[in-house]
Amino acid sequence: MIPVSEPLLGEEELKNVIEAIKSGWISSKGEFIKEFEEEFAKYIGTKYGIATSNGTTALHLALTALGITSGDEIIVPTLTFVATANAVTYCNAKPVFVDSHPEYWCIDPEKIEEKITDKTKAIIVVHLYGHPCDMDWIKDIAEDHGLYLIEDAAEAHGAEYKGKKVGSFGDISCFSFYGNKIITTGEGGMCLTNNEELAEKMRILRDHGMNPKKRYWHDVIGFNYRMTNLQAAIGVAQLKKLDKFIEKRRLIAKWYSEELRELEEKGLIKLHPEMPWAKNVYWLYSIVLEDSSNVSRDELMEKLKERGVETRPFFYPLHTLPIYKTNKSFPVAEKISKNGINLPTSSKLEKNDIAIISEAIKKVIK
Repeated sequence: MIPVSEPLLGEEELKNVIEAIKSGWISSKGEFIKEFEEEFAKYIGTKYGIATSNGTTALHLALTALGITSGDEIIVPTLTFVATANAVTYCNAKPVFVDSHPEYWCIDPEKIEEKITDKTKAIIVVHLYGHPCDMDWIKDIAEDHGLYLIEDAAEAHGAEYKGKKVGSFGDISCFSFYGNKIITTGEGGMCLTNNEELAEKMRILRDHGMNPKKRYWHDVIGFNYRMTNLQAAIGVAQLKKLDKFIEKRRLIAKWYSEELRELEEKGLIKLHPEMPWAKNVYWLYSIVLEDSSNVSRDELMEKLKERGVETRPFFYPLHTLPIYKTNKSFPVAEKISKNGINLPTSSKLEKNDIAIISEAIKKVIK
């Protein structure tokens, strides 16, 4: 079975973990945490990094630091992983959903302003499957309405908008280092910001709300959202390989596009897009079946499984889930979700693997 994704770990990660173990600092203190925070912030182009236990806690930490609370409304794309909306709900705020852009699948800037009310406090954008959002347009909307801007960049390490890395546009950006992400710490996350006050607030909230100048004195209710030094040790090694991982993923995307172009030209599928202003890092290379295709998405997935190729469906639009159910229609997201499929995109894959996968797809979609 060719897996959808798998981590690529080596001697460097092992060496760092052994060093952390020998130092005795294996929990939430240690030099690797500081190094990972500083180096990842530098890589993305921000001043401050706050490592967290996972990407979901990073989102919750960001929202809490910005003062999001009961009665507030937060703009969220409906086509994203559920954690984006759940973090809003943790704050007793309300996620307000927006449809997808038909060309590149992220939140549609044209649909945002119609959802803004006097209760709206922030916009969360999600750089879906590695493709950036249209950040100039969205930043202008946020500034015009006095809203916070949060980037959920869990799937987009190193992606760029007009030559600038995503994660450097918002008031706070949030990353995930789960095992299937472009770089991993097993579990883990990071908040990035250029605001020193917000950075300090997030550090305090991350550590049980403890006063940094008075140990065991708690001024606010905080959380235990800390990353361990063992995780950070892996992250430091992974970060040094990130550019190579991105280069390989973009090469994999090129191979897929070359192999599957004929199906797109026949109007049977839509290939994973890359807008002229974007650098897509292809966390997962994805295709969307057109209505003219002779098979459904689920049928294609089952046929590929029989041929030893693991795939996964696109996220369900959040407005269709029982916990966020609404009668409103978001037709673009609904169509993309229904027909979208994520293909194997591990950095371990080679051109022959992509040829085998693509040939299997072409045998099913005729």
